[in-house]
Amino acid sequence: MPRAAGIALRARGLLEGGEGGLRDLREAAELLAKSGARLEHARALVELGAALRRANQRTAGREPLRTGLDLAQRCGATRLAQRARAELIAAGARPRREAVTGLEALTASERRVAELAAAGMSNPEIAQALFITLNTVEGHLRRTYHKLSIGSRGQLPAALRSAAPEPDGSPDGRQQTQKTTVTP
Repeated sequence: MPRAAGIALRARGLLEGGEGGLRDLREAAELLAKSGARLEHARALVELGAALRRANQRTAGREPLRTGLDLAQRCGATRLAQRARAELIAAGARPRREAVTGLEALTASERRVAELAAAGMSNPEIAQALFITLNTVEGHLRRTYHKLSIGSRGQLPAALRSAAPEPDGSPDGRQQTQKTTVTP
């Protein structure tokens, strides 16, 4: 029932416009967040962010657009993700990455530091190995923990393994080639 009510509120918010429409879109986003309907939640967030931008509330519209972009990306809704990205740019944001959580949201530097930490290196050892400051290592790890939704260094190896893509289905990530024999 919350899913259907959320969809109805989103539609009414789009049709009504103005302050009443914004109120309906906010309520739809809240309701859909609780319903577990991730794609519908993403749609409501993108519509809310776009409506806030059109109402000249560009700064307020950025957060629902960022969250909507992340959800759309995770649901595989590429058109919705493209729209959210375009709306974010129109709202004055400069989205660096399409994903804001998960392994794909890590920068190359964050990933490098996380992999060294997962391998058992201490923060000073990582700083020395990468020629960066200890403060930089700590900052990268802090952002990595947040993006991977983990709370400690001990959870890092499992988070990196579970989030690692396996493009061809092989456990070690290497492509397997099949040899074919052609007989004349």
